[in-house]
Amino acid sequence: MKPWTQDEQKKALEAFARKAATDGKFRELALKNPAAAVKELTGKDLPEGFKINAVARDGADMVIVIPDLVKAGGELSDSELEAVAGGRCPGSCAISQVCVISSTAPPGPTYVPGLGGACV
Repeated sequence: MKPWTQDEQKKALEAFARKAATDGKFRELALKNPAAAVKELTGKDLPEGFKINAVARDGADMVIVIPDLVKAGGELSDSELEAVAGGRCPGSCAISQVCVISSTAPPGPTYVPGLGGACV
């Protein structure tokens, strides 16, 4: 399978979010089986072993993506250290490493980048 380009990833993520917000049937599929929803939307399979977890905001003021559980006393892997040093989202970001986390709170003194908007 041909890998996704960054442009394809970005367009797919935007289309996925837009359609899930406007099409009830697609939204149900996106929440139950995000990989099937991506396939329906783009006609392309996700890379083998790639996992997507979609959650609905459903009126919450903020959605927090909780990072993978780290074993007590465990050290961060090189990739985890790079992600922290590079300012990436705290969780595993979608296909394009774009994490869409929405909040109704506007940017301000309590605004935390990556928790109140989209991080790239």
